[in-house]
Amino acid sequence: MTVAAILTFSHYVVQLFGQTVPGLFWPYFREIGFAFIIMGAFVFAVSWFIKAKPHNKPKSYSIVCFDVFGNENKIDGVRTEFKNHDVAWSFMKQYKKTYPLNNFALVSELKQGQKKVIFRYI
Repeated sequence: MTVAAILTFSHYVVQLFGQTVPGLFWPYFREIGFAFIIMGAFVFAVSWFIKAKPHNKPKSYSIVCFDVFGNENKIDGVRTEFKNHDVAWSFMKQYKKTYPLNNFALVSELKQGQKKVIFRYI
């Protein structure tokens, strides 16, 4: 009789913890897992947008002219100060066609006191 009681009790425990309890909680665990995945995607998207936000754009751009040897020089009649990146890039391409032996760099200061940053170089 004790063997039958042990088998019955063990069958009851296996039934309870193998099917009944997981059957009650499985839908909730599935929803919680889905919520974790959505939350992870949301955190990733927010961190992406924070990192990809536009940085401080320079207020002015200048063109620096270099000779064949890489030394900085000045050419008379060449406009070097601009407020717009596209206009400065356009003038720089025109200067490269006009003065093919010189190289030109589009530079700007991002913050006061820092070195100038080269945006384009042809």
